[in-house]
Amino acid sequence: MKVRIPDDKRYFRIGEASGIIGVEPYILRYWETEFSQLRPARSDSRQRTYQKKDLETLLEIKNLLYNKRMTIEGAKKWLKKEKLQQSTIDSPLIDRPLLEEIKSELYEILNLLR
Repeated sequence: MKVRIPDDKRYFRIGEASGIIGVEPYILRYWETEFSQLRPARSDSRQRTYQKKDLETLLEIKNLLYNKRMTIEGAKKWLKKEKLQQSTIDSPLIDRPLLEEIKSELYEILNLLR
């Protein structure tokens, strides 16, 4: 079942977030202690305020734990691996001609050493 995060709001309190995610607020508080990716901001009144990216992370955690039946540790590893892969995808590509030039110079050095 696809969960829709409302577009008209920027911040969500824990009760609203738990309603959207489909778990009790105490579960969200527990997940905050287990997953370093979850760090909701606090309002002046010290209430948790979740943003859309937090809700997306919560939905991913719920999917891993409830649908894919992963353990907390397994879900942590999976999220860490996904973040690493995403940062690799987002990193700028290396200049191809520069690599070819370096490769050529290394072959020249190798031939000199023989």
